[in-house]
Amino acid sequence: MLTRRAFLSTSAGVVAATALSHRWALAYGPPFETPLPIPEMMDAREKGGALTLTAARGRHAFLAGMPTDTYGFSAPYLGPVLRVRRGEDVEITVENRLAMATSCHWHGLLVPAALDGGPHRPISPGHAWRPVLKIDQPETTAWFHAHPHTDTGRQVYMGLAGLIIVEDGTGERLGLPRNYGVDDFPLILQDRQLDKNGALVYRASGPSRMTGMRGETIIVNGAITPFVNVPPSLVRLRILNAANARTFDLRFADGRSFQVIASDGGYLSAPVAMTALTIAPGERFEVLVDFADGKPAVLESGADNRTMMGGGMMAMMGMMGSPAGSIMRFDVRPSNAPSVNVIPKALVALTEPDASKAVQRRRFALDMGPDMMGRGGMRGGMGAGASLGINGRPFAMDRIDATPKLGTSEIWEVVPSMMAHPFHVHGVIFRVLSLGGRTPPAHLAGGKDTVLLEGPAELLLNFEQPATADSPFMFHCHILEHEDGGLMAQYRTT
Repeated sequence: MLTRRAFLSTSAGVVAATALSHRWALAYGPPFETPLPIPEMMDAREKGGALTLTAARGRHAFLAGMPTDTYGFSAPYLGPVLRVRRGEDVEITVENRLAMATSCHWHGLLVPAALDGGPHRPISPGHAWRPVLKIDQPETTAWFHAHPHTDTGRQVYMGLAGLIIVEDGTGERLGLPRNYGVDDFPLILQDRQLDKNGALVYRASGPSRMTGMRGETIIVNGAITPFVNVPPSLVRLRILNAANARTFDLRFADGRSFQVIASDGGYLSAPVAMTALTIAPGERFEVLVDFADGKPAVLESGADNRTMMGGGMMAMMGMMGSPAGSIMRFDVRPSNAPSVNVIPKALVALTEPDASKAVQRRRFALDMGPDMMGRGGMRGGMGAGASLGINGRPFAMDRIDATPKLGTSEIWEVVPSMMAHPFHVHGVIFRVLSLGGRTPPAHLAGGKDTVLLEGPAELLLNFEQPATADSPFMFHCHILEHEDGGLMAQYRTT
């Protein structure tokens, strides 16, 4: 066990390091002077149904004039935006030019487990994986990221992630903004810790092992406090939380409202007006913001202090929460592009979740124990006495933890412990029946694959994708250091 004195010493050191990181970010990158990077769009139809992603080392400057080592998919940092269409087959070649094994998980795509790209599909250095994905799901914003066994947190932190846009014609029919990089923007949100040389700092031990790797510097598409020019009309933001552990509480500094139109699984039944939006690691939301008033707007995040739900010594871990900060600025400029000024009153017809159709009820407890602060590190497992797991058992690659029947529905009760956990299930889009005993808010009433648990939740899952013992689906906490450390399980269908 880590002693109280050692804990405080370690925590103080990390806090000092992140504070130094923040000061260097301010000194070398004045707010809102960097244009927002817009990832390259790779359209599967334009590429003849074949796309290539290359995982490789790169050099990227988070702080001006201070390039540092990073990873990326066909880019120095992060990756392109992939556009695919329902009803089409897409072959994606994933090449690994890194010095270690990696993988590529299609987070939010409904494909068989053998094509899902989880820990059971490692890509060795110098090799490639070529899945053919049949796109058959409603229009949505999904994403892809590295998912190798025990090394997901570090590889994603270094940059192995990107966005996927699935289209089926609904956005065009509804008249939503669809002009990529003009009134339709991807916003990949992360937090990072940088040293005095502008280099990424990653730790998977000590406090980071308990709460997940967090940093004081917020980045958007790889840039610190960028700006972007937008037209004086409705603008669509496809927001992805690709942080390892931080939950963002988004709002505009001037208090303006926005309309949430979609979440992980696609469109809601109608836009939901909000002035603040919580988005946990792994979640996506699409929002419409009206800039017709011509005024600039600053997007901010509140502090994330969801690191501990207990008291006593564990409550002191609250100091490891991520502070509030500015994210980016939107500047309104005239545009010759066609503008969208009408918010649809209705979006898509969603059926009400029918819990009576569930054939089984399962309970999963997300376990965290007092020995997590040990010095064994993450790679290769948690070590003796470790206590990250689900239902009392840490993840094991050769163990199946649930066997739902293909074509049936189940209710999963998921119970977090000690802190808030973003819970993700591969291979399904589920509906949230309750959160903390209450009906979920309107913006969480659509299809989801990741949900933030600050108390017990009931989820209705429909299993339509095949999974075998050799190629199972994962379900896990999407705090990546928790996932790497054992807070993950797997299921196959029968």
